[in-house]
Amino acid sequence: MKKSKSATTDITIRQVTAANVEEHGIYCIQNRKAPGYSAKIKWFQDKLNNGLQMRIACDSNGKQLGFIEFIPSELAWRPIRAKNFLFIQCIALFGTKNKQLGIGSRLLEECKSAAQSLEKSGICVMTSDGPWMAGRSLFLRNGYHAVDQKDRFDLLTFTLDTSEDLPTFFDWSSEQRKYRGWNLIYSDQCPWHTKSINDLKESADEWGIDLKIKKLTTPEEAQKAPSGFGTYALIKDGKLLEDHYLSRTRFENILKKELGTDPR
Repeated sequence: MKKSKSATTDITIRQVTAANVEEHGIYCIQNRKAPGYSAKIKWFQDKLNNGLQMRIACDSNGKQLGFIEFIPSELAWRPIRAKNFLFIQCIALFGTKNKQLGIGSRLLEECKSAAQSLEKSGICVMTSDGPWMAGRSLFLRNGYHAVDQKDRFDLLTFTLDTSEDLPTFFDWSSEQRKYRGWNLIYSDQCPWHTKSINDLKESADEWGIDLKIKKLTTPEEAQKAPSGFGTYALIKDGKLLEDHYLSRTRFENILKKELGTDPR
């Protein structure tokens, strides 16, 4: 483990891989009995995700403060096209105090060190001002720059080798036309998805809605997913209604809007 001292506390960075993820956990869900926890662990250990790593920042008492998850860009679970980069799948810090300790920048340094040791051409990440994805400000402060933009999403890179082509987005809008009726697309990349899928399926059954549920099981499927978020999408007759985690209440509000009534 590596240790450094911030202005107010000692910070330890735990290096999490498929071999020790069951020991260290996945940060964003602490309760190991929660829906989705075991699915995320299994996803983390899947050989399809060879090279997937996580760093978890902890204080001197072992309390987890933030994390970053990254993977070789060829295996990214987002609609991006990039060769020989690391892709930051997710980064999060819970609590305003933690965001003021420089932990986010420290986690980006960990990813940069990994990219250098693996002789990658750089690092790329998707950002958004919308929900369930990090904003761009942290990355811009750390030397990243924008290389592509679509809908509410920006694609940023930190370049280590300029000889490689820059990452780009896939055209997820064209994929949406393939889905007729009500469709919910998801993957186990986010442990919160399991609860959402169960809640929405139950609600759809109560409303008499034929909700077709598709689980993405490979990075290739996620890269060609019908939303910028990649690992979650609610679509009706080719129209993207939502591109991130949904609660049951939010889903039922969408149903009311689309159907104009509550059929129950």
